[in-house]
Amino acid sequence: MPDDTPILPGLSPVCGLDVQARFDGGAMTSNGGALLLREARRGLDLAKVLAGCIRDGRDPTKVIHSYASMIAARIGAIACGHEDCDDLDVLRHDPALKMFCEKSPEAAVGLASQPTLSRLENAVGWRALARMGLGMIDAFCDSFARPPRQIVLDIDDTTDRVHGGQQLSLFNTPGGGYCFQPILIFEAATGKPVAAILRPGKRPSGEEAARVLRHTVQRIRSNWPRIAITVRGDAHYGTPEVMDVLEDMDCLYIFGLSGNKRLADISAPWRDDVATRRALGRKEKVRRFFQTRYAAKSWRSDRRVIARVEATTLGSDTRFIVTNIAGGRAKHLYEKIYCARGRMENMIKEHKLYLKSDRTSCHRWEANQFRLYLHTAAYWLMLRMRGAVPRKSQWRCATFETIRNTFLKIAARVEQMKTRIRVSFPTATPNIGVFNVMLGKLAAQAP
Repeated sequence: MPDDTPILPGLSPVCGLDVQARFDGGAMTSNGGALLLREARRGLDLAKVLAGCIRDGRDPTKVIHSYASMIAARIGAIACGHEDCDDLDVLRHDPALKMFCEKSPEAAVGLASQPTLSRLENAVGWRALARMGLGMIDAFCDSFARPPRQIVLDIDDTTDRVHGGQQLSLFNTPGGGYCFQPILIFEAATGKPVAAILRPGKRPSGEEAARVLRHTVQRIRSNWPRIAITVRGDAHYGTPEVMDVLEDMDCLYIFGLSGNKRLADISAPWRDDVATRRALGRKEKVRRFFQTRYAAKSWRSDRRVIARVEATTLGSDTRFIVTNIAGGRAKHLYEKIYCARGRMENMIKEHKLYLKSDRTSCHRWEANQFRLYLHTAAYWLMLRMRGAVPRKSQWRCATFETIRNTFLKIAARVEQMKTRIRVSFPTATPNIGVFNVMLGKLAAQAP
């Protein structure tokens, strides 16, 4: 045993025996589940999609790592919980991540190092990023076995704190200091990401939100010309520009609507009614709904406005939504359609908290937008992993963190032989049967 092998000192004895620990286990990995992740990648290889959008001007005779393999390494590391580019300096020799990137575990040349990956991030221009954004929408459409009749798109933005002089960062006190405020769009029924756009740290204007939705809808319609699209969002997306664009593109929408004096006057009788009902019935809460036609001065026509009026022990409260959906009861549209968009908060949490999509620490905004695409690609892999678990199991609705800790962060010994690669997992590995089910489902999805 070489003398320079790192030692873990200071361990107390066990049963009277001294404990000596060294980092000399050889070809072992703590990311054994990356083999499952590799099967998920085969069904939707976003590394090739993103790499195909970058013009490679390198000398072919000196290229060691292709752009596709470099992007795949970053996506796989992010999915396994290693979101920092610096982590690849050591993980580039991890045998499981090598296999994830289609390399043999004992390949003499490992994965790309951090300096190489950083050069790639900073080599991407805005035209390549635009192609990547469209390619991600195409990948979303390709992920369906057959075109659906209708989809619901949830749009929202989130705060991305920065701690330096990054381009596009602005001081936004409600957001907590300097930040970006990226826009994220997800498909509501499946949780699949549609778009992730880095933008300055301020609330998007109506024109900006309308431009984002117009390009997104146009790209989806280029794949599915007859698809019916419904867009949901918070009140600051219910602007005249957004509603006009969606109506012109024959899309349905349902947005929150900020109150004003005119709406307060319209809803006054209903507020008095629920307050009286609560007082006479001695109930803790009384809720009623009503609808009306309303047109703000900036609107080109009157639109359907629905109000939820509620009286509690704390007083009366009124919330409004605006929609161009013609049918349906007011209560159903508010509680079952509009309020269901709250599920998007969980999608943003998966994207931002568990996959660290706020690790946008580069100076150039182009590099940070590219990172946002990498984290979105990792989201796709984790979503496919979760979709492969048994339908009625406890992991069907688990967070990405639980999926990662259960199925990815597994110790394994990797041995490369002449005719095969042998991967040895711990004998006490739990959920072996679930692994077999997941592998079967992921293999069936592969082309």
